Formats: sequence, structure tokens, C-alpha cells
Amino acid sequence: MPLLIQNNRIERVNSTAELFSKYPHLKESAEQFVCRSAEPVDPKQLLYVQQREFASTTPADNSVSILGSDDATTCHLVVLRHTGSGATCLAHCDGSSTWTEVPLIVNAVTSKSNPDKDGRLELHLVGGFNDDKKTSQSLSLSILAAFQKQKEDVHLETCCITDMNDVSRDGVHRPVVYGIGVNVKSGHMFPASFACRGPAEELRSARTFSGGEMVEVYDSSRELVRIGPCRWTPNEDLGFWLSQDDDTILQYLSTSPSAEPPHFVQHIKSTIRFLLDHPSADELFPGGQAQLYRRSEEEGGWARV
Repeated sequence: MPLLIQNNRIERVNSTAELFSKYPHLKESAEQFVCRSAEPVDPKQLLYVQQREFASTTPADNSVSILGSDDATTCHLVVLRHTGSGATCLAHCDGSSTWTEVPLIVNAVTSKSNPDKDGRLELHLVGGFNDDKKTSQSLSLSILAAFQKQKEDVHLETCCITDMNDVSRDGVHRPVVYGIGVNVKSGHMFPASFACRGPAEELRSARTFSGGEMVEVYDSSRELVRIGPCRWTPNEDLGFWLSQDDDTILQYLSTSPSAEPPHFVQHIKSTIRFLLDHPSADELFPGGQAQLYRRSEEEGGWARV
């Protein structure tokens, strides 16, 4: 079934500018969204979603109140929610395999929703900017097209992408909103910032850096974060990057060097060090078992099971 806007099938568009021209209410809501300040999220409520990950849960979850993700430059943050069940999924998409990722997002929500229950699937998209390579534009159109091909009706409610998430300072373009949170109890979505990106932040980053595909990182039925098992090939040549200056790392390891957040280079170096310290991932998953994390009642963070 089609992707819908105000209960009408969305027409095919060739650019995001054309989309906002045809549907000015989407432009107006995006303008309002980018004017809001990023809200810091309490780690005790948060399940953080890294690049090329998705997570889903329901309002009945006692361990997660907020799904969140940030550091999106050309990447897009995708939120899909069923208004009846409240089942919510957040995904951090980078364009690596959009056509296989969107069905995973839809299934994550529909599998947690009673088909007989009133409600509908609502889609919220945030991310991208007017980058020189038009990477954001391409990803925006791919995500919209992929949702068009789903058999379920999906209602596009928020569309703060590419040109509507762009600001230019001294001729340099960058996103306005880098991160979002969504309250899984109420469905409220907001610009967000995060002091904590765990658990297992370096391991998860290493998986993505090594070419890992989109993966679900949360088992809502058990309220456990589930990481891996995953694999990568030993690569001593990675050490080369640790001797390079920040500008070189930005130019060669980023899709948008001029728009990255301040901690990007440190994050890349930390990920490379982790891969060099763990040339094989096997030791991180004894017996081929995933790493599991449960919400700690005492400290509120995620503790290894």
C-alpha cells in the first residue's frame, strides 16, 4: 500500500524540494522542529541506537522510556510508531541497504501490534542536509520510495530532511538537528543530545566500521540489549590512521567532513584502537553467544548479564 500524507497517496517526487513544494504543511512542521533546542536525555531512561542499528519496544517496557540516536549528518533517523499499540521503532540509516532495512523497521512495529487494534502506522524522518555530494538527497528519496513499496499503509507525519534540516554558515552547510529522541510511552519526538551512547559503544561502532549490516539491538520481550555475535577481519593497516592529523581523518573517513560533530575524530580513533586491540571478534563472544545487557536497578545504566 502507499505512503500517505494527510490520508492521500504521496505522489512520486524527484527531489525533496519538490516534496515540500507539494506538501507545504510538511515544510511548516519541519521549520518548527528545527527551531527547538536539543533536549539532554537522562541515560537511565535511554536506549541509544547507533549507526546501522534499530531498536523497537512498546509502552509496557519497564527498562526503556526513550529511544534515541544522534551524530546523523547525511544519515537519516527513522521513527515508525503504531498509534494503537504504541509500538515504536527507531533506526539510524546511512544508505548502506535502504531497501532491505525499511521492511525490518516495519516488521519490528507490526509484530508488536495487534492487527485488530485501532490505530495506524506513522512515520517520522529527520536527518541529512544540503551536502555537496547530494548523499542526503539520495538517501531521502530512497527511504521515501522504500516505504512506498510496503504493503502496509504508512502515514508520513514528520519530514525534517535534507534541505529542511540545513543551515549554512560562512558558506559551509551542515545539519540543524543531529539527534532525536522519541518517548515510547507518549510518542513525543524531539531534538535530543546524549551524554551516554552505550552499552558496548566501542564494540557496536567497530561492527559498523567493519561493514556490518543493519541489526536489531534490543529484545523488548526480555528487556535486554543484545549485541552480536559479529565478525571482522584482522587489519593491522588500520593503525595508519592513528598517526594522521584530524583533517586527514575527516577528509577520508567521513561522508561529510565539514559537518561532523566535534567528537567525530576521537570517536573514529577510539573505534580503530578497539579493532586493533581485538583483531578477532571471537573472543568477545565466548561460545558464539551474544553480549547481553540488562537495566541496572541500582545505577540505572546497562549492566552486562
